[in-house]
Amino acid sequence: MASATNTPSASNGDWKAGLRAPPKDDRPQTEDVTATKGLEFEDMALRRELLMGIFEAGFERPSPIQEEAIPVALTRRDILARAKNGTGKTAAFTIPSLQHVDPTKPKIQAMLLTPTRELALQTAQVCKNLGKHMGINVMVTTGGTTLKDDIIRLSEAVHVLVGTPGRILDLAGKQVADLSSCRVFVMDEADKLLSPEFTPVMEQLLSFVPADRQVMLFSATFPMIVKQFKDKHMKNPHEINLMDELTLRGVTQYYAFVEERQKVHCLNTLFAKLQINQSIIFCNSTNRVELLAKKVTELGYSCFYSHAKMVQSARNRVFHDFRNGVCRNLVCSDLLTRGIDIQAVNVVINFDFPKHSETYLHRIGRSGRFGHLGLAINLITYEDRFNLYRIEQELGTEIQPIPAEINKSLYVAPSAIDEPAGQVPNSRSSAPESNSRSGTNGQAADAQQPRNGGTPTGQGRGQPRGGQQAPRGGGANGRGAAPQR
Repeated sequence: MASATNTPSASNGDWKAGLRAPPKDDRPQTEDVTATKGLEFEDMALRRELLMGIFEAGFERPSPIQEEAIPVALTRRDILARAKNGTGKTAAFTIPSLQHVDPTKPKIQAMLLTPTRELALQTAQVCKNLGKHMGINVMVTTGGTTLKDDIIRLSEAVHVLVGTPGRILDLAGKQVADLSSCRVFVMDEADKLLSPEFTPVMEQLLSFVPADRQVMLFSATFPMIVKQFKDKHMKNPHEINLMDELTLRGVTQYYAFVEERQKVHCLNTLFAKLQINQSIIFCNSTNRVELLAKKVTELGYSCFYSHAKMVQSARNRVFHDFRNGVCRNLVCSDLLTRGIDIQAVNVVINFDFPKHSETYLHRIGRSGRFGHLGLAINLITYEDRFNLYRIEQELGTEIQPIPAEINKSLYVAPSAIDEPAGQVPNSRSSAPESNSRSGTNGQAADAQQPRNGGTPTGQGRGQPRGGQQAPRGGGANGRGAAPQR
């Protein structure tokens, strides 16, 4: 089997026979990803080695954004693409970027920029998975890591550079990263990358790449600043807009009116009643993230937390372990609202309701990934009521009052619907006495970092099957993720 997998010259009839594709994902999908024109990956004139990586990653056929963007991107035309969160944007630009790379030339030929470190790590892993048969070297670089390590890695051949703008500009400015052959320039979450904090850096980065570069911008929202960038730096871009509506069709949205002091009790009730595979719980400040994570652990549930003030190594570990199913619940700030794809997440809870519609849109997009089903539950105080109404109007969506019982078919895969709802709190008898202390490495209370978490699975956005598994043992407090009742 290994021979068939690694031999792209196999005959047309049997080259797929040796591929190690993941198990088929039988969860239903919405029209956000199924309403295609029937184009197949094999119709796109992609290299055999790249096709092998695509199918082994679990892709079956392109999503609408992939179907629209990839053929045009292969012609090296500039692209301005707008599509919903969780519909396959990452593959829409990584596939053509990899196709353009010549692995025989030891130069950086494609640069993929993201606004956050976690998204950079995820995007790099997608590139590695898709290009694993191509002989392409992918490097990820972000702030929070040592510059010395990056310099050492850049002394060897790197074909695709993925990272955050500030770090890449630092490397280019020091003449460590040679971008003179980089003719593919991709901006993921482009609206964020063109915000005032990033715009000067983006302008400088463009000066390091060739004039005949291909520029591709992908995002779910495009404010006016994107048009200004397009007019200045893009050449007759092909514009794609698949945003007939802003929110994902598979995400059902509810609100519950609560007093501030009742929020933790309400969250505990949701944990008991819902059939949660994995959940992300959002707070509006880093202090509230740590306080809530501590409360969740005191209730006995497995919990990680993550926010921007944590050291990068702790953030990476939490992200990897949560993605690998080590823990069931993650409390976080808006650090993880953009692009992060964890397909096992079927419930998002806004413990604190956001003030802006764009933030709300990105938060709830962490569930219902790639056309699957999910829940978004908002805990609303009296002060939030005007924001609730305004966000509904701005997004053209309806957030309904939460019913006494939520139909499982709205957010649970059919094969798992018969399982009982609720999480079982971890055994109190084994909880250490110092459980009231707040952790500093992304784990609630005094939990130690799990040792069985490895590298991320690398199953990026736009993956039709082979989604994440339910959480395994080894939760945040070392006693295992909470099993379902």
